[in-house]
Amino acid sequence: MSFDKVIGQEHIKTHLQTSAENGRIPHAQLFVGKEGSGTLPMAIAYAQLLLTQSSSNPEAARLKAEKLQHPDLHFAFPVTTNDSVKKHPVSDLFLEDWREFTSTQPYGSLFNWLQFIGVENKQGLIGVDEAQDIVKKLQLKSFEGGFKVMIIWMAEKMNIAAANKLLKLIEEPPAKTIFLLITENEDQIINTIKSRCQALHFQGLSEQDIAAALVARENTSENEAAKIAHQAEGNYNKAVHLLHQDSSDLQFEQWFINWIRAAFKAKGNAAVIQDLVAWSDEIAKSGRETQKRFLAYCLQFFRQALLLNYQSPNLVFLETQTPKFDLKNFAPYVHSGNIQDINKELNDALYHIERNGNAKIILLDLSMKLTRFLHKKEETV
Repeated sequence: MSFDKVIGQEHIKTHLQTSAENGRIPHAQLFVGKEGSGTLPMAIAYAQLLLTQSSSNPEAARLKAEKLQHPDLHFAFPVTTNDSVKKHPVSDLFLEDWREFTSTQPYGSLFNWLQFIGVENKQGLIGVDEAQDIVKKLQLKSFEGGFKVMIIWMAEKMNIAAANKLLKLIEEPPAKTIFLLITENEDQIINTIKSRCQALHFQGLSEQDIAAALVARENTSENEAAKIAHQAEGNYNKAVHLLHQDSSDLQFEQWFINWIRAAFKAKGNAAVIQDLVAWSDEIAKSGRETQKRFLAYCLQFFRQALLLNYQSPNLVFLETQTPKFDLKNFAPYVHSGNIQDINKELNDALYHIERNGNAKIILLDLSMKLTRFLHKKEETV
C-alpha cells in the first residue's frame, strides 16, 4: 500500500516521507489513533517506502511490499485458537488470512479481524510465543541488506510477559531494524514500552476526506457520502459499514432500546427485573468483543441524547430505526444530573469485561444502576 492509498492524514504523510528522505528514522515509533483513522494503512505505506528506498532493486521491493510478501516486512497482531490453529497461535500461522484482510479491509477493526478468522466470540492476544518469534526473526540479518520492519498491530493487546520479553529488543534493536507499534489506546501499553517509542497521534478523519473516499472507492453518490461521513465520527471503517448497512448497529439499537425501556419500568416493579435478567443473559451469550462494542455503542447513544437535550442538533447524527422510538422523547432523560454516573458505570463495565469478568453479573449490575439513573432529576441552580 502506497501513501496515495491512505485517506487524509496529509501532515503525517509529509512528516514520514520527509524524515525517511532525510534519514531521520526513529527505530521505534508508536502510531496512536482510534479505529478507522488509518494507522495500519499508514504504517504499511511507510514500511513500503523504507524497504523500497533501502533496496538495490526498488521496483521489485515495492511489488513485494505491496503484496505484504517482502521477506524483511514482518507483522504481529492479536490471534487466538480457531478451527485451523488448535494451540500456540502466533501471527505467522495466520499470514494468508492477514494479507487478505488488509487487502479487503485495511481500515478494519480488531473485531472485524477476529470475525474474519472465525473467532469473534474470543479475545485476541499478542502473547509470549509471539514475542519469542519476533526476537528470532529480528536477530537474523535482513534478506535484502536494507531495513527490517516489524509492524505490531493493536500493540495494547500484548500481555505483560510478551511486552517484557520485547522490551530490550525495542530499546536496542539490531542495526536497520524499525519497530512500528500501532495502538488505539496507548494507556494500555506499559510505560517502559511507550517511553522507548516516538509517538505519532492520528486524529479522526475529516468528513470531507471520508466523503471523498466513499465516492471514489465505493461509487457512492455525493449526497449519500456526505450523510454517512457525518455519522462516521472520523472512522472510515464505520463509514463503510454504515454504507453497507452493517446489521450489528441495528442489533445494538434493539438491545439498547429494550434495555432502557425495561430499566425505566423496573423502578417499583419487581416483575420487570426478570426482563433485565433475561436481557443480561442474552448479551452475555454474544462474546466479549461484541459486548465491548455494544457498551461503546451505548456510550455513544447516551452522548447523542445529551447533545439533543441541550439543543445541539447539528452535532447529532444518530438515526434510530426502531418503530415507536424517538430520540427526541428519550433525550430529556439524559442530562447533567445523571450523564457522569452513566458514563462512569458503562466505562467500568467495559473495563471489567475486558478483563474477563463475569458478563452476566457485570451487565445485570449495570442495569440495576441504570434504573436509578434514568429516574434521577436534573439539578437546578
